[in-house]
Amino acid sequence: MLNHKRLVVLLSLTTLLFLSSLSLTFCDKISKNDIEDDEDLSFLEEPEDASTTHHGHANYPDPDNFDEEDEDDDGDDVGDFSGYDPQSEDEFNDPEVDEKDVVVLIERNFTTVIENNQFVLVEFYAPWCGHCQALAPEYAAAATELKKDGVVLAKVDASLENELAHEYDVQGFPTIYFFVDGVHKPYSGQRTKDAIVTWIKKKIGPGVYNITTLDDAERVLTSETTVVLGFLNSLVGAESDELAAASKLEDGVNFYQTVIPNVAKLFHIDPNVTRPALVLLKKEEEKLNHFDGQFVKAAIANFVSSSKLPLVTTFTRESAPVIFESPIKKQLLLFVTKKDTAKFIHVFQEASKIFKGKLIFVHVEMDNEEVGKPVADYFGISKKTPKVLAFTGSDDGRKFLLDGEVTVDNIKAFGEDFLEDKLKPFLKSDPIPESNNGDLKIVVGNNFDEIVLDESKDVLIEIYAPWCGHCQALEPTYNKLAKHLRSIDSIVIAKMDGTTNEHPRAKSDGFPTLLFYPAGKKSSDPITVNVDRTVVAFYKFLKKHASIPFQLQKPTSTTKTENSGNSDIKESQSSSTEVKDEL
Repeated sequence: MLNHKRLVVLLSLTTLLFLSSLSLTFCDKISKNDIEDDEDLSFLEEPEDASTTHHGHANYPDPDNFDEEDEDDDGDDVGDFSGYDPQSEDEFNDPEVDEKDVVVLIERNFTTVIENNQFVLVEFYAPWCGHCQALAPEYAAAATELKKDGVVLAKVDASLENELAHEYDVQGFPTIYFFVDGVHKPYSGQRTKDAIVTWIKKKIGPGVYNITTLDDAERVLTSETTVVLGFLNSLVGAESDELAAASKLEDGVNFYQTVIPNVAKLFHIDPNVTRPALVLLKKEEEKLNHFDGQFVKAAIANFVSSSKLPLVTTFTRESAPVIFESPIKKQLLLFVTKKDTAKFIHVFQEASKIFKGKLIFVHVEMDNEEVGKPVADYFGISKKTPKVLAFTGSDDGRKFLLDGEVTVDNIKAFGEDFLEDKLKPFLKSDPIPESNNGDLKIVVGNNFDEIVLDESKDVLIEIYAPWCGHCQALEPTYNKLAKHLRSIDSIVIAKMDGTTNEHPRAKSDGFPTLLFYPAGKKSSDPITVNVDRTVVAFYKFLKKHASIPFQLQKPTSTTKTENSGNSDIKESQSSSTEVKDEL
């Protein structure tokens, strides 16, 4: 019995010792992990001597002057040329415009005017808005012409009528709504008198108008710049219905119909042609376009949309919406100075004829400070020599540059290769830096592959804009991170000016954009860095995501000598301290 008890005690003690040992080992592991998780990183945030801080951008304006987002203050959007705003808001001066037929609306009379009129076009504007100032005379002229049709054109000073602006969700100026029986929809036409009148008449009228006399035909041909005429078997029925339905899809062109052969002849339609027939006439070099498709709404609308543009459209504020809203997205742009326009525009027009319905040809006067230069800057065209550039006009925004002289044959070959997707994209790039040995590597479009896509390196890159206040605020932190990590050969900290450089693997949603490219995984999409903008947060992100493990040693402090000693010892100690502080 005694031996049995001793055996039980012995087993119990053995078990206790084993569990105790296991517990100590487990606790030791936890302790080590805790130490690693609680790594002392305070040295990363230690302030630096101003003399050792390096600034990558020069002559920055005050970051406090920048808004949260880079927006066009008046909300105007000219289309796919992102960031382009050719009209600055100068100091407001009251324009001399006869607005006798424009009704001024305030909160007190707004509902009454809307309820008492079937058709009301309302512009929400701000007195300081340059786009509103440019619209004012066109809007006033349209108000006078549409008055006889029972249409009221009105305006609301949104800077004063805050309640109305909020109720109608006015986000920018001008905001224009068309009210029909009190129900509103956005105005989507151009901001010219003719465009406003045509758009409104389409909405309130039958869509297609009859021409029954030669006098009516002469009047239309004389007064309108672009017109569509259908030569039909009857002014009512299926053919007329398809033509009217197509007209509703094309706000900028008036549609007419006739059954009279002499009227058709006046519009350059053979009176003996098989009906229905359709023609689009323009007052420019390419005056005549005959429709040869199936006489249905969609085909007619597509024909008109592709044919209404001139052979070459000069880029202006007025023409921009027409270019961007066209179903033909691909564009060829001729960048040329005003002095050289006459010499090259005819070459461009001649080449455009074989691409009708496939490409839009756009002329950009690149030394026009208000319109052309911002477009040239956006596309990275800096030299004043004539250049032809192809633009996909789609979400990918790819660009291709004609390498050669601007001749008809070269443009034709270039356009055909563009349509067949045989061209190499053109990317904006600053010159490659002659020296790039700093803590922070400078990346441009032409050295992106070499630095960022190096499979042997983990790369963190900031895509910034020189004018971006948030980028400026981040700069000292980012520079400090680069300095701390400069001894880690496997990590590269870099930056790239996103306004003057591009790369298909560096998509920026705004500034700054921070992207991480892990070593050995450069074929995959980069990781977007969304962490607090502190050195510690960036360091922890890199420790977590870097393909190549690294260890940053905490700098050791140098004990200051209590004795003054000789000057040589002091100088040596000072030098040593400076080096370690920089680490």
